[in-house]
Amino acid sequence: MAVGIVLASNASATGSWFMWPGGRGEFRVEATFGGGTVKLQCKGPNGTAQDVGTDTTLTASGGGIFELGVGEIRCNIATATAVYAMALRVPAPTY
Repeated sequence: MAVGIVLASNASATGSWFMWPGGRGEFRVEATFGGGTVKLQCKGPNGTAQDVGTDTTLTASGGGIFELGVGEIRCNIATATAVYAMALRVPAPTY
């Protein structure tokens, strides 16, 4: 079963940090972008926000795949409004 973390719900500003259990995930976003950006960030070693990557930096509704170790993540919102974002953990295949 996939584990989902709601990062933003009808938001227009960068949200709080949430604990990510580690592993492969999917970042999903729906928003009114209006030239804005919504991106997934993780906390760096010094506690500063770091962009996860280009696959999770969105300028239109959609999603991207990422892989991170255990740590905190958040949704960074710049200019976009009515943002709904979540991170879903993709289960490892069982053979």
